[in-house]
Parts: sequence; structure tokens; C-alpha cells
Amino acid sequence: MPELQDASAPAEGLGRAEASVPPPSVQTEPEKPAATAPAPVQESPRDAAPSPAPQRKKNSDYYETKAQIFSALVEAIDLSQLARLDTEDARDEIRDVVNDIIALKNVVMSISEQEDLLEDICNDVLGYGPLEPLLARDDIADIMVNGAQTVYIETQGKVEQTAVSFRDNAQLMNICQRIVSQVGRRVDESSPICDARLPDGSRVNVITPPLAIDGPALTIRKFKRDKLTLDQLVRYGSITPEGATILQIIGRSRCNVLISGGTGSGKTTLLNCLTAYIDADERIITCEDSAELQLQQPHVVRLETRPPNLEGEGEITMRDLVKNCLRMRPERIIVGEVRGPEAFDLLQAMNTGHDGSMGTLHANSPREALSRLESMITMGGFSLPSRTLREMIVSSIDVVVQAARLRDGSRRITHVTEVMGMEGDVITTQDVFLYDMVGEDANGRIIGRHRSTGIGRPRFWERARYFGEETRLAEALDASEMSEFAAD
Repeated sequence: MPELQDASAPAEGLGRAEASVPPPSVQTEPEKPAATAPAPVQESPRDAAPSPAPQRKKNSDYYETKAQIFSALVEAIDLSQLARLDTEDARDEIRDVVNDIIALKNVVMSISEQEDLLEDICNDVLGYGPLEPLLARDDIADIMVNGAQTVYIETQGKVEQTAVSFRDNAQLMNICQRIVSQVGRRVDESSPICDARLPDGSRVNVITPPLAIDGPALTIRKFKRDKLTLDQLVRYGSITPEGATILQIIGRSRCNVLISGGTGSGKTTLLNCLTAYIDADERIITCEDSAELQLQQPHVVRLETRPPNLEGEGEITMRDLVKNCLRMRPERIIVGEVRGPEAFDLLQAMNTGHDGSMGTLHANSPREALSRLESMITMGGFSLPSRTLREMIVSSIDVVVQAARLRDGSRRITHVTEVMGMEGDVITTQDVFLYDMVGEDANGRIIGRHRSTGIGRPRFWERARYFGEETRLAEALDASEMSEFAAD
């Protein structure tokens, strides 16, 4: 449960005080958000729940009344005792006190207004204020706060503005500090950039003034409550059943996999899907900037980087984590995102008996992903010849899986590509599975199809046979070719 303290003022009290005591001067609390979104479209993997009904517009009298009741609540309840309760019991306690205050003050409110008021106050005390209704929706992929008065969301791959707002930048800043403090991090003028996460693993980035000109900017990449599976991605059209089977075999047969894609293309979701096929008896160590992966295996060790402290000391980088986990007897190493010199250590790990390791990086194609790996190692200060680096990449990476977010907002797995070897100084690759865009329908939705490239025996065939998966692999490849002929 988040820190039980309002974003605007601390509270003191012993149990319930007399609600009719004149309230102290406390700033008004944030408005109840009014966010709407169109009904979800089946094709997007992030779409799931129907959107809530639009909220009623509240007038200034409502907010004045709310400020008075909230001030009385601060005097009437002991938040230190409230902290010992679970979320539901705490909400019930707050609702009882607020109902008493409304009765004692003879506040005239309709039942619907009273329910809105109770929900607003519970969100402010126990949660993240105006963000709570947005965080509760499972159809939202991203929440983007650009200062106190501007909040955008992404649903169905499309970005739209909401009616949600904060009282002022100070309240927004308090909400940001509440979020990052839960994972032992801080954000202030001396440290204006912070990466953090919510308790459910959702990724959070905060950048504040003086770097953010128009007030604190808060970005939340939400993760679904129910982790997506490859079967669900098949239903959403992100991959065909045959392609999903090939990915299952790749994950099961301990191929070293690099998942490539642009921002918001579903790399982390796909990585979660692939890790579902790791055997339960394998020891897995994950290294992440913010712990987001949701592995279901019993033997998982999760590691997270640490920023420097106020004195600029104590930083633990991704490279530190990858190097350390090599001493922890891992069978698989999962790197949430490769973005720096840790690429060298990950390749070394893949090359020294840690088969089945995986990672993600930002790139627009499998070929570009391999080039970026080389660039990141070079930028880390390793003065190795280009050919040596490429030979290391070839001997380490087995498969590159490319994810893409198309212009209509849908997400597709566009390439399953093998790394074959070297011809001269050039890395050679081989596409096993591709996605072709054919056109678009009357609603602007992309029309396309996944197809096999006709490879009868991919390079990881022997690895699949070692794990007893060669029959399934052959059937999936044959079925994908048959479906392609049927489509033609």
C-alpha cells in the first residue's frame, strides 16, 4: 500500500476527533479525473477491458466542499493507525469518517456526488490521487503527464488527451515523490531525473524542473494485470499459431535470443511470453533498470540497478549486475534492456555456457539490432577490431525476434531471424518468419500476413532435436508453408 499521507499536508490525531471542529487551512485536493476512451479493438495486445463511463463535470462548489471535508478528515483520523490496515479496510474506515463529517456539517449532496467525493478522498489518502482511475483501467498502455494540467493516455495504440488534471505542479511533484520513494529512490532539484516502478511492475519515469520547463513530466508504462501469453498474441494477430510454436521451441531449446523493436512495440511483453517456456528447474537471474519482468518460474533471482546517492556515490550499473550474476551460478541470464557496455558482458555470458539467455534492445530491424550491439560495445571503451566483435556476436546470438508497432497502433512480430555466420567481415542472417503488409481496410487498419520463408531446417534445428522438439518444429514450418499457399 502506498504511503498513507496526503500529497499536500501531513496529519496528526489520536483516533477520531470531533468532526465539527473548524478545519485548518489545507489546500484543496485534486479533481476527480474524467477519462474516456473508445471501446477496445481486438487486434491490439494491450486492449482488454471496456472503458468506464464518462464522469460527470464537477463545479467549484463541489471542490470547495471537498476541501472542507478533507481538512476535517485530517483532524478526525489517525493515519498512523490507518497504516496498519489493508487497503480495503482503510477505505472503509475513511468512508465511515467522511460520512460522519458530512452528516455533522449538514452538507447537502446528492448520493452520486457523495460517492464521487468518497472515491476522490480515498484516492488522495491511499493512492496516487487523480492517477488512480487511470491506473485501474487495464486498457491503458501509457499515461503521460505533461505538467499539472495536461494528461495523455495511450489506448489501442492511439494517444489521446484526458480531462484529468492536478491541483498544481506542487501536488504533481508530491505524487511523483510518493511513487519513487516506494522503491528507495528520490526526485528533486538536485536529482531531477528518476526511473522507478509501481508495485505491479509498471515502468515510471519522472523528470522535473529545472530540466522540465512546464512542470514535472511523469510517464507510466502500464503492464496488464494478467500477463499476456503467446496464445493471446495469436488471438490478437501479432503472430500466427505456427509462428508462436516456433517461438515456443526457441524458448524451450535454450537459444540465445535478442528481442528488437522500437519504443512501445511490445519487447518486454514478448520477452515475458518467451520466458514462460523456460523449464521450472532452471535457475534464472534477471538484470533490469526497473524490475518489470513477471517470470512465473519458482527459481528466479531479480536484480535491479541503483542510482548514485546525494554524494554521487554508490551507483550500481547494469554492467555491474551482469558481471555479478555470472558469479551466482545462473543457467539463464535475462537482461531487461541492453543499452550500454553491458552488451559485452552479456555476449560473454552467452558464449560461456549460459545458453538460453535473452535481452531486448531498441532497433528497427534485426540487421540494425546487430549493428547496435557492436556500437554499444565500442562505446563502452573496448578497443577490439570490428571483425572480432562481429565474430563474438555471431557465436553468441542465435535468433533475433523483431517486434513493431504499426501506424494503426497494432503490434506485430515482423521477423524471426537467425544469425548464420560471417562472410568476410559481414554478419549473415536468415529470415525464418516474416510479416508482409498488404494494405489497409476502410477503417485504416493495416492488413497483412505472416509467412514462412521456406526454410526447411533452420540453424537451431540441432538444438531443437537435442530437446526433443524437432518433430514439432518440422510440423510448424510445414504448416506455415501450407497456410501461405492457401492464402495465395
